[in-house]
Amino acid sequence: MEQKEIYELFRQVEAGTLTSEEAMKNVDLHPEMLVGNYADIDLHRSIRQGMPEVIYGEGKTAEQILGIASAMKERKTDNIMITRLSQEKADWVRERLELDYDAVARIGIVGRKEVPKLGKIAVVAAGTSDMPVAEEAAVTAELYGNYVERIYDVGVAGIHRLLHRLPLLEDAKVIIAVAGMEGALVSVIGGLVSCPVIGVPTSVGYGANFGGLAALLSMLNSCASGVSVVNIDNGFGAGVLAAKINKQSL
Repeated sequence: MEQKEIYELFRQVEAGTLTSEEAMKNVDLHPEMLVGNYADIDLHRSIRQGMPEVIYGEGKTAEQILGIASAMKERKTDNIMITRLSQEKADWVRERLELDYDAVARIGIVGRKEVPKLGKIAVVAAGTSDMPVAEEAAVTAELYGNYVERIYDVGVAGIHRLLHRLPLLEDAKVIIAVAGMEGALVSVIGGLVSCPVIGVPTSVGYGANFGGLAALLSMLNSCASGVSVVNIDNGFGAGVLAAKINKQSL
């Protein structure tokens, strides 16, 4: 059951068209969540958090992904997101279940339904190689009801490219800054804007980058005050955090 459905029950009780006893019959307090012997779906997450449980595709078989997504769809869950979904698994699932797939973001969506868009989040990527993580953040934020402005390939090696787009940054409610190498983009953006900035270090870089650790430590030690940082390559987490911040600011 979604939040909007519960609110509708409240309105009907308030209007006197539904008794409290009748309303309770429509609320499933203990929904069956088990799928086979491999998943226990949190069907009430959308009530608590405003967004349904997300399926992490990496490490799951295509059959397990299909089973979980099908069970959620049967419970009338919309916009079921599958993150870190490979092309091969997406193709297999799509033959058996309606699935929208974004190959760059590696995100699949089952039961896509348009949601009202509020506020603006800017997703900024230092380089083209950072796009998979940036797109994971952007697609996530869009699915959770945000306008997203994409500003890509504006790393500090050619900082004029970023400064040229400063009006777009200043118009955003939240900025997600995605960068590998030394991760300097986050400090630069954090020193230019007044809105919250979320840094996403990526594993893009040469040897001493240590798989993104150099960018992570650089962002954590940013001299720009008020910058927050998620883990390496965690575009999804940044997208969710930005959506929650954006929602609170409206």
